[in-house]
Amino acid sequence: MQPAEKYLGEVLEAYDLHAPVVGAVRFGQGHINDTFCVHTQPPEGDCVRFILQRISDAAFSSPVQLMQNIVGVTDYLKRIITEEGGDPERETLTILHTRAGETFYTDRGGRAWRCMPFIEDTVCLQSAETPELFAASARAFGQFQRRLRDYPAHTLFETIEKFHDTEDRLRRFKAAVQADVMGRAGGVRPEIDFVLAREPDCSVALEAQRAGKLPLRVTHNDTKLNNVLLDRRTGAAVCVIDLDTVMPGLAINDFGDSIRFGANHAPEDEKDLSKVGFDLDLFAVYTRGFLEGCAGSLTSAELEYLPWGAKLMTPGGSEPGPLPDTVQTGLRYGAPVGRDGRRCSEIGRTVAATYRKKSPRGPVQGPRGDFRRRAYGSGA
Repeated sequence: MQPAEKYLGEVLEAYDLHAPVVGAVRFGQGHINDTFCVHTQPPEGDCVRFILQRISDAAFSSPVQLMQNIVGVTDYLKRIITEEGGDPERETLTILHTRAGETFYTDRGGRAWRCMPFIEDTVCLQSAETPELFAASARAFGQFQRRLRDYPAHTLFETIEKFHDTEDRLRRFKAAVQADVMGRAGGVRPEIDFVLAREPDCSVALEAQRAGKLPLRVTHNDTKLNNVLLDRRTGAAVCVIDLDTVMPGLAINDFGDSIRFGANHAPEDEKDLSKVGFDLDLFAVYTRGFLEGCAGSLTSAELEYLPWGAKLMTPGGSEPGPLPDTVQTGLRYGAPVGRDGRRCSEIGRTVAATYRKKSPRGPVQGPRGDFRRRAYGSGA
């Protein structure tokens, strides 16, 4: 594969950025796409920046479908944001068209590129140093759900097939164990047994969806703090970014992925598992913020199944089977429903009751101050 820099000149010629390009440098800490910050200098005024990305063909097989998803969702969001009196140029991404009128450009090497205006005066953090920052991201992803509640999710493409199909993942796991092509299965029997003991859990959410309890939603599928741009001065959420994995899915999975990433004191790729632990207080902070952002757009069944989303995304410390009614250590924090979808646990009732009340909006406000020293670009 040729380095992305080889094609920068060609790609930049495909866009009319309304001013001479004076620089393009790699940007952010993403590991999937090649991301550049492009600087242009108009004859008068300040430098104007853009984000230019080469889409990973290893991760995404169809840039056409991927970009159709993104453009459809962002165009819809712009309309909703405008109706709400917001700023559609800051509160969602804007996909620029090429000179030929396309939403992406294909270089001579066959790789797809897209370009977006840089959203200024924002930062992207790699970890939440305070509960307030975690809550800000929660409100952003909850608002993402609310604003897209009426979008026809079934019209979206699966940019990664069966991404959260836990039954399919289990089938493939069993097949890999059976094949044992590297002869390693005997040395990891406890880990294999751990997964197999949780086989029934893999069907909980999917059975609820098939039964019509959980509706199909527009889901982000990478709901981490570093996929939310925060206001540089206030810490308030401005824009949800990295929409490559926007697909039809379940809202509880977006919730659960955030818990996996944020309600944990260790990085998501930590190798020392003794450092990995579940923080119930952060779980509560995120739940409050997420449901404030959703503002009543989730169904009662989705509220009941929210902790199941967290369990399915973070199974490492949870017991197999129905989640317990009492809050335990690690991930044994209780669940809103038993496998029949009716039994509500203590924490589930607490979650539901909290958001049926008219509690003050934003009980944990973003901290004041300058975030620049902790800010890094995402550039997934």
